[in-house]
Amino acid sequence: MVARPLYRIAFINQGKVYEVYARHVGGSGIMGFVEVSGLEFDARASVVVDPGEEALRQEFARVKRFHVPMHAVIRVDEVEQVGQAKVRDLPEGANVTPFPLVSGRPPREDRS
Repeated sequence: MVARPLYRIAFINQGKVYEVYARHVGGSGIMGFVEVSGLEFDARASVVVDPGEEALRQEFARVKRFHVPMHAVIRVDEVEQVGQAKVRDLPEGANVTPFPLVSGRPPREDRS
């Protein structure tokens, strides 16, 4: 049996860095977004409750899949096991600049 891939995804959301684990990360049907689905949480963390991971479990409790803007993704790693999901503040003085995206379509001309 082939093991399903597991990914650790770090992305910026509302001034914080989210780090979650998922079974699928790929291109989205929504232009300029990355689709993330099959979230996994560390089973060992259920014994000792970490408030940060618990908050993430609640935030994504009924989410089947979500889409992250490409410019918000910091890193995607393929990993062997689930670690602790976390949310942390951006480091003080972090130099994070959104990547400029260019639409694939030229602007529509007014044809009056």
